[in-house]
Amino acid sequence: MKRKNKLFFLISMTIGLNSFAQKTIEIATKNNVLILETDRDNTLLSTYLGKKLDNSSEYPSIQALDKYKPGSDDLLNKREAYIASGSLNLLEPALTVTHADGNKSTVLTFLDVKTEQLDQNRKLTSIILKDLKYNFQVTLKYLAYFNENVIEQWAEIEHKEKGTIVLNKYASANLTLSGKKFFLKNQYSGATREMRSEEQQLLHGIKTIDSKLGTRTNLLHSSSFMVSIDQPATEDMGEVIAGSLAWTGNFKLDFETFDEYYLRITAGINNFSSNYTLKAGENFITPRFIYTYSAAGKGLASRNLQDWARNYQILDGEGQRSTILNNWETTYFDFNDEKLNELTKDTKKLGVDVFLLDDGWFGNKYPRNGSTSGLGDWQYNKQKLKNGISTLGKEATASGVKFGIWIEPEMVNPKSELYENHPDWIIRQPERKEYYMRNQLVLDLTNPKVQDFIYKTVDDIFKEVPEVAFIKWDCNSLIYNANSPTLKNQDHFYLEYIRGLNSVLDRIRKKYPKTPMMLCAGGGSRVDYAALKHFTEFWPSDNTNPYDRIFIQWEYSYYFPSIAVDNHITDMGKQPIKFKTDVAMMGKLGYDVRVNELSKNDLLFSQNAVKTYNSFKDIIWHGQQYRLQDPYENKIASIAYVNDAKDQAIVFNYHVATLFTNGVILPIKLKGLDPGKKYKIEEINLYPGAKSPIDSTKVYSGDFLMKVGFNPEANAYRTSVVLKIQAI
Repeated sequence: MKRKNKLFFLISMTIGLNSFAQKTIEIATKNNVLILETDRDNTLLSTYLGKKLDNSSEYPSIQALDKYKPGSDDLLNKREAYIASGSLNLLEPALTVTHADGNKSTVLTFLDVKTEQLDQNRKLTSIILKDLKYNFQVTLKYLAYFNENVIEQWAEIEHKEKGTIVLNKYASANLTLSGKKFFLKNQYSGATREMRSEEQQLLHGIKTIDSKLGTRTNLLHSSSFMVSIDQPATEDMGEVIAGSLAWTGNFKLDFETFDEYYLRITAGINNFSSNYTLKAGENFITPRFIYTYSAAGKGLASRNLQDWARNYQILDGEGQRSTILNNWETTYFDFNDEKLNELTKDTKKLGVDVFLLDDGWFGNKYPRNGSTSGLGDWQYNKQKLKNGISTLGKEATASGVKFGIWIEPEMVNPKSELYENHPDWIIRQPERKEYYMRNQLVLDLTNPKVQDFIYKTVDDIFKEVPEVAFIKWDCNSLIYNANSPTLKNQDHFYLEYIRGLNSVLDRIRKKYPKTPMMLCAGGGSRVDYAALKHFTEFWPSDNTNPYDRIFIQWEYSYYFPSIAVDNHITDMGKQPIKFKTDVAMMGKLGYDVRVNELSKNDLLFSQNAVKTYNSFKDIIWHGQQYRLQDPYENKIASIAYVNDAKDQAIVFNYHVATLFTNGVILPIKLKGLDPGKKYKIEEINLYPGAKSPIDSTKVYSGDFLMKVGFNPEANAYRTSVVLKIQAI
């Protein structure tokens, strides 16, 4: 009996010592916190993600409440912060390594933690994990944005083993959530049908969302998502995590439920056909996984990401944007100097800032008169443009507008001088049939010579047209027959392609840091936050039908701010020009219309609309966005933008019922106003001759407008209504 008591005492002392040595790490923002802790094995665990506690000294109690029984169940309950495979944890790993001696087992042990306050708003936490058997190390990086309640997470992997190792999987993050149920909201896409929404409960097994397309990697699935805890979150209620992977290449998102009450999210580069050989002393850095937690629904999660993006990620996110007239749907490939000069004058007449010359301006031996030839030969077409693009830039400036141009520098037509002169610059498998998408192949950006060529293509345009004020960068083909003629290790191909692209964009931005650039990829197939470091905006879809665009733009708004979303008025759709314009105003306004064919009233309306837009665009670009009424569930879709002072708001309302109805439409409850302020409501952007039923003299409290609401009187006869709300 005494011997048993002594043994019990020794065990208790050992447990006590280990508990005393427990390390608790806080990754904190203004309202939220991620808690990481070491356990008795010195393994780093993720124990809490949610609202901050008032008393931070209570965080160590979280792990104590979540006891797991000794035995085999430990291995499933153990919520490691970054799972390595081949040892005890049998869940989906973040990391799989083949060590220099061929061993595939990795055990990561907590070694150290360092913190660095980068500025008043940003704090970087670096947690060093090490495999004690091998000279192998992973540093987990957590960059917390205090005011935006956003965390960026990534991993840095290095080793000093004798020889090379192979990274078989190398995710950016494992994120563990606890709850009774989990619901995933994600978006799936196709050409002209981007960002279609679905929400589903995550049951047993793994739900994977990934891309293996090489380029245009968001063509089928978005690399952004939301997960609701316990029940599907609404706009204003419920716990939700919003996440987005900042990587322009192949991605993989795994959602694995385990042990009844947990969900593990693993986010990172897709390791498909991408084993990465790492030399001793090299540092492999994964892309950043960006996420935010909200205890007040999806709306707050969206605003967190939008604030973060404007302040820190999107190029010139706090700056201004240019309105545009694009010639594509006016002329397609059929134009000359005279037609373009008239369009430049139309740009001035309409009142927008930039005339954008789209596809078809280049190629001589193989003129770009259609989609089958000329791509890659970036010399102006001497038959179409006898005076060159330099003259176009000068004439635009003389007309009082700016000049922009379209390029697609990553691609090549087989019918081109580039294809003839540099077959070794093209991605393709030797001795296999070439496969074309849109009559194109992809240039091998893993090759430094190709990188130099693409950089020179852009640089030469600036040299020829110093007035260039806007670039539309397109990317229309996927990567088939993936193979580089010059890359020594083909397992590195997909990664090196994106690194090559980023290298080119870095060089362009170093020399031309301010020029606005639109990110386009056969529509909205390349929309991620890594790319948006280099681009001021993106093209959401080639589908510009305004009815469809309401839904497309609604879904993008869950992750991306309106300042980054390009919306054009075109001939697509049978809706009146007012409806088209009102929809396009929910972002960065542009036109792709035949100005000279507009009716007198349509032209007058459009000219006035540009002026109206200029009067409130700052609220759209930099204000807080509130989704008021979901177009999927209501006759009227409604979305609002409120400035930071809460003394001005713009509210867009659209009749989206597919059946004609005169049924009752209830008032729409506004959000984001000051309950103590008084407001007047005015309908703006009216068509010439139209009279508004809105009484602009009546005064409402913010409290009334948010609790009772306001009826914009949108219906089958008034299909779009724009309201300006002004504090008095």
